Amino acid sequence: MTEQPQETTSPEATTDPEIGYEQARDELVEVVRRLESGGTSLADTMTLWERGEKLAAICQTWLDGARRRIEEARSASEGGPEEA
Repeated sequence: MTEQPQETTSPEATTDPEIGYEQARDELVEVVRRLESGGTSLADTMTLWERGEKLAAICQTWLDGARRRIEEARSASEGGPEEA
């Protein structure tokens, strides 16, 4: 079951709204692997870096949404807002 985030925190996160957390994470791992292995041109490196930034923003959006849902569930089960 993959639920889309309800809101985004940055324009980068809206670049590919159909991508799920796991897919974004897996692609980000591959981007990092390619960047760390070297052997790419500066232009390709910059393209990979930019894609990595977008994927990281997508992942963060999903994680923020999950955290928000957990906090809401806790608040509902405790009968009030959670204190920090």
